[in-house]
Amino acid sequence: MSPSPVVSSPPGAPPMWEDLAAHRAGEMARQQAVALKQAAPVRTFVARVFGLHTDERSWRIGADGEEKVAARLAKLAKRDPRWRFVHAIPVGENGSDIDHLVIGPGGVFSLNAKHHPGARIWVRDNAFRVNGQQQPYIRNSRHEARRAGRYLTAACGFPVDVTGIVVPVGADDLTIKQQPADVVVVNRMALAPWLRRRPDLLGEAAVDAIFEAARRSTTWRPQR
Repeated sequence: MSPSPVVSSPPGAPPMWEDLAAHRAGEMARQQAVALKQAAPVRTFVARVFGLHTDERSWRIGADGEEKVAARLAKLAKRDPRWRFVHAIPVGENGSDIDHLVIGPGGVFSLNAKHHPGARIWVRDNAFRVNGQQQPYIRNSRHEARRAGRYLTAACGFPVDVTGIVVPVGADDLTIKQQPADVVVVNRMALAPWLRRRPDLLGEAAVDAIFEAARRSTTWRPQR
């Protein structure tokens, strides 16, 4: 993968920043998978042959899921270019990232793609179960959205509310008994229609301002 462009600044100006709009969906997860494969190529090959669950597989499957979600978002933008996206946003200093940040007339959303091929997913309020096993996806999405809102508010100079969305990918069955109070669970195939149905909350100027802040790597670093 080619490195993302870095915008340089003249002497005395704010520090240079990387343009995150150049990031590919799943880029960070894919890099992790490649690094693990290169570190143990034989083990990775054997694990793939026998279908073993490894860290390399988890990162690779995760990257595949993010790419599938990005493809749906691209179709949304083609239909309504008012919607903007930034993928694979590195946040803070601990290696965490936001899979997709979606900005448009209907608001700002942090998307967390969860790729579980062939799984049965059951959701009720804060409970999110994959093949009967509870997963922390709702809690994590809530935290991610709140943190994204803080960073964007500081960068934009006006309040930016962010809604967390968990996007299941590849599941054979998705049962949503009750949506969480402050996080949304939306299947990948239903994502674009769901976003289009949001009532208009942001004008063009606000969407542009938030996108310009979101694409700057410096927005997502802790202020010292």
